Amino acid sequence: MKHTVDKGKTFLVDGPASVSVLSGEIEVFSAPLKAGAKLVIREGKRIPFEIMEKAELEVMLGEKAKLNEVDGSTIPLSWKKAVDEVLNQDKPITVIIIGGVDSGKTSFCAYLGNRALKMKRTVALIDADLGQSDLGPPASVGSRRLTKAVIDPFELGAENIVFIGVTSPSANVSLVVEGIEKLKARIQQDRVDVLVINTDGWIEGEDAIRYKIALVKQVKPDLLVGIQEENELTFLLGALTETHRLSIESPSMLRKRDREERKLLRELGYKKYLKGAGAETFPLRWVKFDGVTFGAGAPPSRELCRKIEDELQAQFLHCEEMPNFVFIVLNKDQWLDEELIEVFEHKLKRKVRIVQEGSEEGLLVGLHDEKENFLGIGIVEGIDYVRRTIRVHTPVRKNVAWLSLGRVRLDKAGRELGIVDGFTSQAD
Repeated sequence: MKHTVDKGKTFLVDGPASVSVLSGEIEVFSAPLKAGAKLVIREGKRIPFEIMEKAELEVMLGEKAKLNEVDGSTIPLSWKKAVDEVLNQDKPITVIIIGGVDSGKTSFCAYLGNRALKMKRTVALIDADLGQSDLGPPASVGSRRLTKAVIDPFELGAENIVFIGVTSPSANVSLVVEGIEKLKARIQQDRVDVLVINTDGWIEGEDAIRYKIALVKQVKPDLLVGIQEENELTFLLGALTETHRLSIESPSMLRKRDREERKLLRELGYKKYLKGAGAETFPLRWVKFDGVTFGAGAPPSRELCRKIEDELQAQFLHCEEMPNFVFIVLNKDQWLDEELIEVFEHKLKRKVRIVQEGSEEGLLVGLHDEKENFLGIGIVEGIDYVRRTIRVHTPVRKNVAWLSLGRVRLDKAGRELGIVDGFTSQAD
């Protein structure tokens, strides 16, 4: 259907939908749209079309899509002032964006990036929102240099990716910080004028605050921009007195998504990076879990084998002795009581990590080349402990040198089935 919208209005479209510009002048996050432009809007996303000159739009709506027309711009004045401050800098600047879930962080990143591009500045974006990643697949940190105006970073894709394997930084804070630093170092080799680092929405609780403080102190941005609806960032911003900070407001017209919608957006990300996937088999020794390579541990001693049989009353398929723990794989039909394992650990004076055969099925995995460059993701179909191989559903078929197991379990369609702890230290 066609819609005519007057100058000075903002036309809000909730996906899934497509919008074609037939006439007029429009901006989305300061990115100009002219006649002939067409946008496809994902479910769970809201796009604000700011009408600069009277416009005619052709709109096709999917199920759950919505339209709304409001007066004026939905870009807060505080956003414009913050971007002005960033772009008034003569030297290269690194900006970290912090805010809660659905506070407008990605929209602000797009707005800042587009304003910078208009001023002929070179711009790069690091997306460190593991659960709602736009540049790379979920459970990763991705980066990209922006060469054209951006409306939805999901349409761009990442140039460089660091696989984390979890969708919340709380599960592996140090790995997330290391990933951001790694991508920042790569970007700085090309000396961009404006580096924008988007973060996740984990801001509540002592652990979240400690993480954000550690992240800011480690990355050392020139400017921290906090987006808040009320005063939820007051303590966090107050704890970072050594960093130049700006507090800006969350847009009143921002769309709030529920847990299922956020999960749907993640699943779209998995599907994007699994397109064209097929079964591939790799040596088990290429696999790393919790930073440890399969087979890197010592074979179990006779004494340990005897203790496993006597104390746990179990027959194992695979066992390795690591410096600080013992890793054991049991048959599918075997199950051990947690109290029994705790008693066994006490006797061994080491942690014991036990998984059942088949518990690896569906695990998200990152595939890398010999230089540790990310190649893509896959889903574990199974491990053959006799032949010492792992079968992975993945579109990556060449140059694979090692695989890193994540904690997220998926089906082959990219739908999330839950979290698996057995292959990580989180189980300890």
